[in-house]
Amino acid sequence: MTPELTALTLAALLQAVQYVVYAIPANLELGTRYTAGSRDRAPDQSMSKRTARLGRALDNHFEGLILFAIAATVISVSGQSSTLSAICAYTYLIARILYIPAYAYGLNPWRSIIWAVGFLSTLIILMVALF
Repeated sequence: MTPELTALTLAALLQAVQYVVYAIPANLELGTRYTAGSRDRAPDQSMSKRTARLGRALDNHFEGLILFAIAATVISVSGQSSTLSAICAYTYLIARILYIPAYAYGLNPWRSIIWAVGFLSTLIILMVALF
């Protein structure tokens, strides 16, 4: 397996962990009656700021993982894996790990900087694949 596909696999596992990190406090705060239900109505109470941020960070990971998955797959399938693309893949993964607490604790502007590092790493992998 290429380093990029390994980083992709770890990023997918991170997303599963991130889901649990969000789901536990969301269930505690909203109650399982709401979270296990059809959610046809708004909850009776709102989540704490931190839990809501964890949910938004999870959504952001879903969005970022799509582009990273494309980059990791293209670079691996085309046989263009390189030291640069591997470094970028692991930089993306580290950025995603750091993004979770940065978002949860409202660490601005670090949250945005960390996001940008991960996004730029993905773009570099795509550029390596093209050139």
